[in-house]
Amino acid sequence: MLKLLPDFIKLPAAALLAIAIVFYPIRWLGQSEGRQSAATQALESAVKRFAEKGKINGEVSSLDAAALCNDFGLPDDDKADCMRRIREASTQP
Repeated sequence: MLKLLPDFIKLPAAALLAIAIVFYPIRWLGQSEGRQSAATQALESAVKRFAEKGKINGEVSSLDAAALCNDFGLPDDDKADCMRRIREASTQP
C-alpha cells in the first residue's frame, strides 16, 4: 500500500512521525522534572518556615511573663495586667 503513495508524501509523513516520536517523550520528561523541581522548592520553603516557627516558639516559651510583657512594649500600668493574663493562659491546657 505504501508503494502506491508518491515519495513527496512519504518523506514528510516519515519526518513528522520521527519528530513526534522524539518530541513527546522529551516534553513529558521536561514536564515531570519541572513538577519535581516545584515540589522540592515547596518542601524546602515549608521546612524553613517550620524551623523558624519552632525557633520563635522556643524563644517565647522560654520567656517568663515579665520578659514577655516587656517585649510587647507595654506601658508600666498595663504590665501587671499583662503578666496576670499570661499566667492565666499558661495554666490552662
